[in-house]
Amino acid sequence: MVEHDPSARPGDAGHPEPGRPEPGQPEPGHGEDVRFKDLPPEERLFRQRHSAAHVLAEAVLEMFPEGKYAIGPPVDNGFYYDFDLPRTLTPDDLVALEKRMRESVKRNLPIHGEQIAKERAREIFRDQPYKLELIEGIEEDTVGYFRHGDFQDLCRGGHTETTGQLGAFKLDRVAGAYWRGDEKNPMLQRVYGLLFPNKQELAAYLELREEAEKRDHRRLGRELDLFHLDPIAPGSPFWHPKGTVLYNGLVDYIRELYEVYGYREVITPQLFGADLWKTSGHYQNFGEDMFLFTTGDAEDGEEIGVKPMNCPGHCHYFASGHHSYRELPLRLAEFTRLHRNERSGVLHGLTRVRSFAQDDAHIFCTPEQFESEVFGVFTFIERVYDELGLGAPEIRLGTRPEKFAGDPGDWVEAERLLGEAVTNAGKTFTLSPGEGAFYGPKLEFHFKDAIGRSWQLGTVQVDMSMPASFDLTYVGEDGQEHRPLMLHRAVLGSLERFLGVYIEHTGGHFPLWLAPVQAVVIPIADRHVDYAQRVRSRLRERGLRVEVDEGADRMGAKIRKAQLQKVPYMLVVGDREEEAEAASVRDRTGDDLGAMPLFQISDRMVDERDSRSVQAR
Repeated sequence: MVEHDPSARPGDAGHPEPGRPEPGQPEPGHGEDVRFKDLPPEERLFRQRHSAAHVLAEAVLEMFPEGKYAIGPPVDNGFYYDFDLPRTLTPDDLVALEKRMRESVKRNLPIHGEQIAKERAREIFRDQPYKLELIEGIEEDTVGYFRHGDFQDLCRGGHTETTGQLGAFKLDRVAGAYWRGDEKNPMLQRVYGLLFPNKQELAAYLELREEAEKRDHRRLGRELDLFHLDPIAPGSPFWHPKGTVLYNGLVDYIRELYEVYGYREVITPQLFGADLWKTSGHYQNFGEDMFLFTTGDAEDGEEIGVKPMNCPGHCHYFASGHHSYRELPLRLAEFTRLHRNERSGVLHGLTRVRSFAQDDAHIFCTPEQFESEVFGVFTFIERVYDELGLGAPEIRLGTRPEKFAGDPGDWVEAERLLGEAVTNAGKTFTLSPGEGAFYGPKLEFHFKDAIGRSWQLGTVQVDMSMPASFDLTYVGEDGQEHRPLMLHRAVLGSLERFLGVYIEHTGGHFPLWLAPVQAVVIPIADRHVDYAQRVRSRLRERGLRVEVDEGADRMGAKIRKAQLQKVPYMLVVGDREEEAEAASVRDRTGDDLGAMPLFQISDRMVDERDSRSVQAR
């Protein structure tokens, strides 16, 4: 069974990678006296992965001479190649193909590249429709042509000198991918391979991936009864009671901090007329990602947009009243649901959805307040990340994208101000060219999870467009009207996406204050159930989330069940514990903490909850 590859996007096929030569241009170093062994490590690895894709295609065409081959680029962790084959590939086929690849490596065949006329290329690939389509899409008169042994390919270049220089590789899986990422085109079979410089790095990656699979939030969502996804509501999670406790716990936490950092929460409509989205620029720049519809008849109906973000509603709110400099900064926050028309092929668990909420806010301030407001966001984010056990974030500055709103000069100034704010706060940043939002540059806050993967969570963006588009003003100290600065700010970002990341980071071992069930009381025998229920009542009086396992399993099985559910504490009660008004305490790591009086247990749990202690993973 070939599954569809959610990573396949329009533009994947037939387009050069950033920093790589255009089709028809010489490969880096081609024709120069540059030895493969003398190249930088990242370039060597790129070429190894690229050449491995060619060796894979060679093996597939040997096994299926009638097969058609499309594209085969290097990617993170390895390579892939897309094929149109007479039958679906099986796991046994991957074993056989990998064997053929290793034979090509042993032959150590030279890899040759040159530029050839398009007419010659059409003759060489006359039986390969995907190659012919690529040739027609190249504007130059020549194209890149590479070969080793009897295998030949249309290619932009960047290869090892021989097939014997590939490194350590392993064929991984097969997925379905539409040609050029378009659902209207044929579905091809995409064969993925892994490749690293040596066997040790390949083994380390496989071990890391195995750990990632154990932490997969979709798997843990089912096992811990947190949420589920269903085709009846694509991209819209169903949150179960335990998951809802976790979700609301995050919202309540951020709301609590809004009181500390001076935010005011609002609720704006879900539906707005198209005029609002045209004013904000979303209709022109984001329209294809919105849910737009027309009410009533097509002729006299009104075009409506379901909101994909809160900022236009907050601008409209600001514009609806008169403001003095004395009211600023005005920090508006909102948790209402948002909807974006994500392509079905990119939906992925909680991390890419259509229905979600954000912990975003919009700050309207004077120019003089700009830097202090950015500092305030830094403080907010660092506190949250620390209390959630995420550690200090890495900061990146996303600059002006190709498609943008506003004056280029204003963008330069905004990028300078953001960079200075980071530096003046004693922090460092790296540039992410072209990664700003269409309405302004942004700071991105990235963290590395428990197994070393980097995720972008919080953002701060300077808006170069909407204050002017909505004609936002305030009366300054001089009695004149002025344009406020507008900052977009998110700490966690999408709550759905954050929870997907956080579930994987913690492996489901949530800190006590967020855990859906904070303790399970386990009676040793049926006669201890009444006492177990009294223990539960005592702890619930302290605001703790406690359950009793009244099932027929033996005590050991109940303890194991609670551990699998990642419950922070197990309280075992029998005759001795009932007589002493106590319980024998175990934590989810398996440590036996011994018997404790109930008042001591409740004090311990309440202190851990209120201090937001982050327990060891």
